[in-house]
Amino acid sequence: MALTLELSTGDLADTRFAVSPLSETVSGLQTLGGCWGPGRTPWARWAEAELAARPLDLSWTWPLLVTGRTSWPQFLLPAPARAASTIDEALDAMRRTTASQVRRSLRGVFGEDLPAPARALAADPASGLRAVAAELRQAHDRLIAPHWARLRAVLDADIAYRARRWADGGASRLFSGLHAELNWRDGRLTLDGDHRPSPGRPAGGLVLSPVVLGPPWVMIKLHTTTQTTIRYPARGSGALWTAGRRSPAAHAVRLLGRRRAELLETLRSPATTTSLAQALRVSPSAVSQHLRVLRDSGLVTGRRSGRAVLYRTTEQGLRLLTGPDGSVPSTGAQM
Repeated sequence: MALTLELSTGDLADTRFAVSPLSETVSGLQTLGGCWGPGRTPWARWAEAELAARPLDLSWTWPLLVTGRTSWPQFLLPAPARAASTIDEALDAMRRTTASQVRRSLRGVFGEDLPAPARALAADPASGLRAVAAELRQAHDRLIAPHWARLRAVLDADIAYRARRWADGGASRLFSGLHAELNWRDGRLTLDGDHRPSPGRPAGGLVLSPVVLGPPWVMIKLHTTTQTTIRYPARGSGALWTAGRRSPAAHAVRLLGRRRAELLETLRSPATTTSLAQALRVSPSAVSQHLRVLRDSGLVTGRRSGRAVLYRTTEQGLRLLTGPDGSVPSTGAQM
């Protein structure tokens, strides 16, 4: 079985990309709740230690997100209104969910026998949404904001890559590359393994949103209070937690010097000059000088994303980092 979306020319024209700090917050909490199965990234281990030292009060939010079911209330994550909405904009949109939408979404997940937090939310949606928003804001500030620059760099790099595929080969090339289970043919977008009834056409086009902290599969939000949203694993998410934690190969250090070899290793995952300076504890001007040499040598490439430039190691640079025997240097300290 496969869920099918029928897309018209107008739907494709309205399809857009967006990133959301609220999406990463929600996915991060669900990761900590074991919603995606076993396995822990360095971020999850860090977050667990952070919460063990200073717990968060998530008495409203946790029972709504970590349900033990295959779904959760979709109003908690409205589609981003623009390409890069802030956490405050996203939470404002969530608080604007109408009472009827809140109750309908809760019944769709839990049925008529609502658990206690959901009953309280259904009884007074406005107050409940304010409480949920406050908890999500605290979760974002504690767990996502310290890493947002790195997360955002991966998300922006993913969108830049997808946009090039779209420009080069149209919708077919775009959708076929998002995930192995997502297929595009004859104006129909299908998600294999999704047994929900096919809704036909989405309302107002699609919002394509890459996610770093989410599961390794595609999630399509159908019955939302905003637009139909496709959340998919961001390209390069895995490298985010390993880049910069490996010691560069000895031959790369001999050829480039330690600092430039470290930059090349760190840029397995995209980053800005500022985030590189913070990670390596050097000045931005020193990073810029090293990047200029690496870029002129074809080992690093830079692409503008909004006001920032994202740098990333090229294929030539990756070949240089690989050991002479084809091995990869061992991983260093955890984050």
